[in-house]
Amino acid sequence: MHDGADTASQDDANVVVRKRRKGIYILPNLFTLAALFGGFYAVVMAINGRFDQAAYGIFYSMVLDSLDGRVARMTNTQSAFGEQMDSLSDMVSFGAAPALISYVWALQGLGRWGWMASFIYCACAALRLARFNVNTTVVDKRYFQGLPSPAAAALIAGFVLLLNENGLKGTSMLELGPFDLAVPWIMFALVLYAGLTMVTNVPFFSFKDIQMKRSVPFAVPILIVLVFAGVTINPPIAFFGISVLYGFSGYVVYARRRARGQQTSVISTSTDEPDERGLHK
Repeated sequence: MHDGADTASQDDANVVVRKRRKGIYILPNLFTLAALFGGFYAVVMAINGRFDQAAYGIFYSMVLDSLDGRVARMTNTQSAFGEQMDSLSDMVSFGAAPALISYVWALQGLGRWGWMASFIYCACAALRLARFNVNTTVVDKRYFQGLPSPAAAALIAGFVLLLNENGLKGTSMLELGPFDLAVPWIMFALVLYAGLTMVTNVPFFSFKDIQMKRSVPFAVPILIVLVFAGVTINPPIAFFGISVLYGFSGYVVYARRRARGQQTSVISTSTDEPDERGLHK
């Protein structure tokens, strides 16, 4: 009897040891670390005054950020560690990096207004990511609640890339017909728009309901080809144009749903879970 009890306790101890030795999944986290590197690279390039490379670093992070979750699901390697790692990477790549790039490139000449706008964007990115982690089980999967942080970062990076490729600096003036606008104030408005839209309840398409196995109209592959052609011919215009279209699309969806009398909130209407009560606003 005594030997049996000792064996059982030893087995329990071995189970504990095995649980403690459990590591992390390397494949999806490699993509996450690569995305984090893109954000860090963007910051370094901005400090060195190479703003075109800084902008490309943000887009590089966007591509990798879209892959890590898919890789984890395809290989069945999802983990709580991976989710937290992804959020921290997003905060650097799509929160701190765009805020710093916008400040160094254009906003520092505005004094307090400049760094305050950058901080508001950075803070909104943190709030957006925290809310996403909390509401991930109650939000309609077809939509994002507020502008996704990668799309917000793309608005800023796309604007910097577009003007930089055309020889304009953050201190330039844009000649727009009967009036001129200073680039720093355009960036100021764009940073505030991107930051504040991240923490709104405006619905933005998530495209998570798109299935590759489902048939689509013949026009869809043609549209995809045209998009790739546009990116190849003039990447700055294509990147910024796509970012602007998506960055404002949520308000179109919101107005359309409101006009039809549909629910504008993307919070699930199910009340099966007690924690969902009070979220339907």
